[in-house]
Amino acid sequence: MVDSGAQAAAGGGLAQDFVRFAVESGVLRFGEFKTKAGRLSPYFFNAGLFDDGGKLGRLAEFYAKALLASGIEFDMVFGPAYKGIPLAATVAVELARQGRNVPFAYNRKEAKDHGEGGTLVGAPLQGRVLIIDDVMSAGTAARESIALIRAAGATPHAVAIALDRQEKATENGQDVEHSAVQYVRRQLGLQVCAIATLADLLQYLSLGGEAAMAEHRERVLAYRQRYGVEEG
Repeated sequence: MVDSGAQAAAGGGLAQDFVRFAVESGVLRFGEFKTKAGRLSPYFFNAGLFDDGGKLGRLAEFYAKALLASGIEFDMVFGPAYKGIPLAATVAVELARQGRNVPFAYNRKEAKDHGEGGTLVGAPLQGRVLIIDDVMSAGTAARESIALIRAAGATPHAVAIALDRQEKATENGQDVEHSAVQYVRRQLGLQVCAIATLADLLQYLSLGGEAAMAEHRERVLAYRQRYGVEEG
């Protein structure tokens, strides 16, 4: 799913399939987890646990389908170090398999002083660049990628993530009334494509029909009521 008018284009079925896949893969877990913001969250999404070829390939397929359904236009993909690197590579492969062949690039954390040198690897950054990452907690990684892309003379155009938590971001240790995704969209001017959102997760839990699912849903719903943001 994606923001704005493109959100409906991705379709709820894809989002529900993705949430189910994430739960079955052990990537989306329920319990009590401390977030970077210091909150106790009833769920945790760790994309690093898409840790074999089958799961990574399926993840790339979800990204590609969501992007193609979104209508977002882009000329190439960029993966911020480190988690974004395998994501950008596999999504580029899957996009090509689905008939949309685009260049990709990524950055290093430290510049090389030999070989091709520099911090950027892959295709030259040019045109409208799509940044691919797993989740967005504060928008910090997006800002760093935007600076790199602009410095190379290209245009940061959109961000694709796996899950939009739809919760308040924090600034200087304080909750603010917008999420990181809303900040990137409204303040930085980039489109955002998320395969699934917290609302999709709640829908999945409501359809589970099991006592455990109902319990998880109540806890996730209470968390959203405390930390959630208005959609849009």
